[in-house]
Amino acid sequence: MPLPAPRLLLLALCWLPVAALADGALSDEREQELETLLYQDCGSCHGMTLRGGLGPPLPRSRMNAYDRDGLAALILNGVPGTAMPGWAGLLSEQEARWLADHLQHDNPLDE
Repeated sequence: MPLPAPRLLLLALCWLPVAALADGALSDEREQELETLLYQDCGSCHGMTLRGGLGPPLPRSRMNAYDRDGLAALILNGVPGTAMPGWAGLLSEQEARWLADHLQHDNPLDE
């Protein structure tokens, strides 16, 4: 039995956010959330300005020693034997790649 037109329209509208993510684009709002996560949550160990603390500093020069996907994997899986946790339970691969790209290109710290 086909869905009534209003339910079909509602179903289609619910899938719009999923379709937007499927093309590889994060919303501006999500990018802002990820940037906040980077400087607040990651910053709790790496320093609020990424200059280091419990964890090492994260300057662009150091972040560019990895390719984007390798850095994203490090974000998702953490570093065994260190205090660096894996974020796979909280971030998607796409979001980890966005963070890696941000650290490599938009990172204000370059030492």
